[in-house]
Amino acid sequence: MARYKHIDTSPRLLAVDLQRQLLPGTFEHALNHLLDREINLSEFDKRFKNDLVGASAYPPAMLLKVVLFAYSQGIVSSRGIEAACREHVTFIALCGDSAPHFTTIASFVSTLGDEVAHVFGAVLAICDREGLIGREMFAIDGVKLPSNASKRRSGTRAEFARQAEKLEKAAKTMLVRHREEDAKAVEPTVRAKEIKRIERLRRDAQQIRDWLVKNPKDRRGATRGNRSASIRKSNRSDNDSAKMATSKGVIQGYTGVAAVDAKHQIIVCAQAHGTGSEQEVLMPVLEAMSDVLAENSLITADAGYHNEANLKELADRKIDALIADNGMRARDERFADQAKHKSTPDPLWNKTPVEKKETLFSPKDFTYDEEAKVCICPAGEFLYQNGSKVVIGGREGVKFTGARRVCGPCLARDLCLRHPDRTAVRQVVFFTGKLHKPESHSARMKRSIDSPEGRIRYGRRFATVEPVFGNLRYNKGLNRFTLRGKTKVDGQWKLYCLVHNIEKLAHQGYAQ
Repeated sequence: MARYKHIDTSPRLLAVDLQRQLLPGTFEHALNHLLDREINLSEFDKRFKNDLVGASAYPPAMLLKVVLFAYSQGIVSSRGIEAACREHVTFIALCGDSAPHFTTIASFVSTLGDEVAHVFGAVLAICDREGLIGREMFAIDGVKLPSNASKRRSGTRAEFARQAEKLEKAAKTMLVRHREEDAKAVEPTVRAKEIKRIERLRRDAQQIRDWLVKNPKDRRGATRGNRSASIRKSNRSDNDSAKMATSKGVIQGYTGVAAVDAKHQIIVCAQAHGTGSEQEVLMPVLEAMSDVLAENSLITADAGYHNEANLKELADRKIDALIADNGMRARDERFADQAKHKSTPDPLWNKTPVEKKETLFSPKDFTYDEEAKVCICPAGEFLYQNGSKVVIGGREGVKFTGARRVCGPCLARDLCLRHPDRTAVRQVVFFTGKLHKPESHSARMKRSIDSPEGRIRYGRRFATVEPVFGNLRYNKGLNRFTLRGKTKVDGQWKLYCLVHNIEKLAHQGYAQ
C-alpha cells in the first residue's frame, strides 16, 4: 500500500512575512499601494481629537483597506470583517494583525460621508493618469436596491394618522373588554398577554404620533413642467428611502446611479438617490461629472432618463447625448424577434389586461370623400359637417355629426354608440394632418438615435455599463444596502464603485 506524507492543515504558528502575502497584480496589492503611497487621507484627521489625551485610533488607511477588500470578497457584515481580520491571512496582512472590533468597523463605514467622495476622486485621478479614461462616451444607468428600511412603514401623513387612530381605537376596545373580564376567572398568563398587547398598541400609536410631529410636511416629488410636485410616500424607518417598483416586485430602498467611461469601464460618478424616478437624477449626475466631460464627449442613457425637460437642458448646455425613448426598440428592426427571448408569464400572476375586441364602428367603417366633403355612415345615412378645422391632440381634422331624426331610430345604435341610452347622435373626425409646431427635443432625439450612426453609437452603451452592474451585483454580492439615510447609503455605494475601479487598476498592471 502506498505511503504518503502527512499534511497538517490544523492552525499553528508560522513565520510569515505579511507584506509578501500581497502579490503584485492582485486587487489587495493595488489597494495597499494606493492607500499607503498615492492617496492623501489627511481629511480623516478631522474626526479625531486625541493629539494630547485619549486612546490611539486605528489608521483610516487600514480600515479602508479591510473594508474595501471585504466588499471585493462579498463580505459586508462588520462582524464578518472582524472575523476575517483574525483568521484570513490576506486580511491580517492588510490590517497588520490588529483585528479592529466590529463596532469600530461599523462606525467607520456609517460615518464616511464626504470623506469617501475624496477617496473616490483621488482614485479616479489615478485612473486618468494611467490612461484608463477615454472621455469619448459615457453610459449612465442605475440599479434599484432595497435598503435597511421597512416597506410596511411607508405612507403619507394622512395614512399614518389613520393608522394611529386605528391602533388607539383597538387599544381602547381591548381595554374595555379587559375590564369587563376582570370579574371573571381568567388565567393570569392570559391576562398578562392582553395587557402587553394593549401596551404595544399604545406604544406603536405614540411612535406614529411622535413621527408626525417631527415631520410636519409630506415628501414631495420633482416638479414636471407646470404641474406641482406630487406627494411622495414617507418612511418612518428611513425617510430618505423610497418605495420603488422593480421587476422583482416593490422594494423600499435607493437607486444607485453610475456613469461609466467606455474605454475601460471606469466609474467616473457614483451617486445614491432615494427615488425610483431616474429622470430626476440625470442632471445631478451630469453636474457631478462636469470635470470629466470633454467637448466631444457623448452621453448615453436608457429610456428611464428620457423626458422633454432633460433633453432641453442637455441642448441648452450643448452636451452631445443619445437617450432612448420607450418606443426605440419597436422602431428598430433588429429587435423584431425580441419577444421570443422573454419567458412566458405565469398565468396565475400575469396581471396584463386582456385587450378587448373592438365591437363599435370606427372611423374606418365610415365612407369619407375628401374632395366632396361627404361622409356616409355604415347604415348608409349621410352625416353633416360641423367643423372643418377641428384640433384634437395637436392634429387638425374634419368633423361630422349625425342627425337626431336619423340616429334616433337607427337599428345599428348599439354598434355605433358606446352609450346608446345616453348619447343622441354619433360624431366622427377624419384627421387631415398635424399642426405645424416647432420640433420638440424628443423628436430630434428620436431622429438622431434612429439614424444609422446613432444606432451604432448608442449600441455601445449596453456593453459599457451593464458589465459593471454585473460585476457589482453578482461577483461582489451587492443585493442590498445595509445602512439608513441618503448620506450613509451614498457612501456605501461609492465604496462598492471604488472596489470596481481599483480592480480595473490592478488588471491594468498598476503598482507592479
